[in-house]
Amino acid sequence: MIEPTPIEDYALIADGASGALVSRDGSIDWLCLPRFDSPSVFAALLGGPEAGHWSLRPTADDARAEREYVPGTFVLRTTWRTADAEAEVVDFMPFRDGRSNLARVVRGISGSMEFEDVIRLRFDYGDLRPWVRRVPEDGGEAILAIAGPDAVVIRGVPHHAEDGAHVARFTVSAGEAMHVGLTRYASHVEPPVPIDLPGILEWTIDWWQDWASRSKPPSPYDREVQRSLLILRGLTHDETGGVVAAATTSLPEEIGGSRNWDYRYVWLRDAALTIEVLLDHGYREEAEKWRRWLLRAIAGDPSRIQIMYDVEGARLLPEIELAHLPGYAGSAPVRIGNAAYTQVQWDVYGEVMVALHAARIAGVHEDEFSWPLQTALLEFLAANWQRPDRGIWEIRGPDRHFTHSKAMIWAAFDRGVRGIEEFGLDGPLERWRLVRDEVHDDILRRGFDAERGTFTQYYGGRGTDAALLQLPHIGFIEADDPRMLGTVRAIEDELLRDGLLLRYRTETDVDGLPGDENPFLACSFWLVEQYAASGRLADAKALMQRLTSFVNDVGMLSEEYDPIHRRQMGNTPQALSHLTLVRAADAIGRVVEGRADTLPEVRGE
Repeated sequence: MIEPTPIEDYALIADGASGALVSRDGSIDWLCLPRFDSPSVFAALLGGPEAGHWSLRPTADDARAEREYVPGTFVLRTTWRTADAEAEVVDFMPFRDGRSNLARVVRGISGSMEFEDVIRLRFDYGDLRPWVRRVPEDGGEAILAIAGPDAVVIRGVPHHAEDGAHVARFTVSAGEAMHVGLTRYASHVEPPVPIDLPGILEWTIDWWQDWASRSKPPSPYDREVQRSLLILRGLTHDETGGVVAAATTSLPEEIGGSRNWDYRYVWLRDAALTIEVLLDHGYREEAEKWRRWLLRAIAGDPSRIQIMYDVEGARLLPEIELAHLPGYAGSAPVRIGNAAYTQVQWDVYGEVMVALHAARIAGVHEDEFSWPLQTALLEFLAANWQRPDRGIWEIRGPDRHFTHSKAMIWAAFDRGVRGIEEFGLDGPLERWRLVRDEVHDDILRRGFDAERGTFTQYYGGRGTDAALLQLPHIGFIEADDPRMLGTVRAIEDELLRDGLLLRYRTETDVDGLPGDENPFLACSFWLVEQYAASGRLADAKALMQRLTSFVNDVGMLSEEYDPIHRRQMGNTPQALSHLTLVRAADAIGRVVEGRADTLPEVRGE
């Protein structure tokens, strides 16, 4: 088996609708068009070169690359050097162009350098080889590739057919530039007109830099925080406001394992947590767009709310295994869709209500539909909160009464009560107060092990769960409360692996799946938050320093980290990893600066 490109060797370029992964050696190995959750055009990430890729690199054996983003953007600049020449490749997806474009620009800096450009198009997750032909255009020629409803046009450097791909070889000298552009379009219409690559590149850089400049990340993590905020924006579908959990599907949590899931959808939980972070850094427009997406997606019967939707808010996400793809490093199955969309997870009500309350505090206008929908959700939750669920980790074992889920139910009613008390909204205040208090008492009675002094993963259980670190963040309990400190000790004793946190112990009967997983990065960032908030600032800084060392050369994090082989694992870039990085940095910043302005008030004692 060919050794796959390490996950941390990829960089994301994005256009507000989809994103491509570019490897360190110049190969685009993953691209879905026109949206994050569309079928792929390039799927070498999961099936090797024959599943489709676009490689652009020097032919010289001694060529070495260094790469970086143009500061504050998703424009990737890779500088190639040989013994006697230097050139750069600029990769970008034009932002808000209204079309699906991907452009690669090669510029000579010194000497002369030969490049080879190999484009192997495979539609429908590498399963469909399109009909490709060259057509004359404006004194040159373009390549058209068509299969079913999809088509792409490639313009720029002339290519020729070679071994199932289209190949070009060209040389750039100092001051010269060569351009290659790919545009996706519907196959039943004429190819779109060419774009002005130099002009759209400049506009794309300006747009991203203007967006990034509006944030004021805290020192000393400003570089990591700004890139994380950019990644959260890059994972946001600009037109609909949906925030996908990651740009990829089926990157494994363990090499050779079966925990390979499709994360190219909008989880209510992850999107709500993302919006909280963006609001904390002054980005109201994204919160307004996401709330409109939310209202459209969950409108109707509150009993039919799902934990996830596609980027437009569609509900059906059937899970399918693609047998023709071997998977990353042979980790099968490769899945598209996600069966977890049918699960009941009560915590999402809490995350949604917390985010919407944060939007109110930030001054986002409460329109005529928003509050009535929240009221309907709470009324449904009031009648059903005593039912078990699958929990935040989407277990595929039996339903249980997860303590974290119950705490998020408490948070949902707390924010509903506060909406009435603090903003004068209409609702059954006394009844919601009673439910909030009833949930609070239920958690302390059934979800807290007094003998061991710790909250438990689920009612009646003995194990713990890293998600319990969220209890202070939502205002359920103080971070330095003895019950919380006892929970932290249990989490440290049971879930630390080489100094990093697992989500929970997968070998217990709660999990429902074979195999293991690596430490989950978001959980360790939650631990940084907890350390900072409970007076363990030195521990918070030490863990934060280690976690930020896992960020790759362009600031990206995946879902998990393998501390034995020192590599990123799971889907990438992962919104939850990046939003918790920002929260952890903010938590340290609050302590260092002596601020408590964003900490929630503890209620319900």
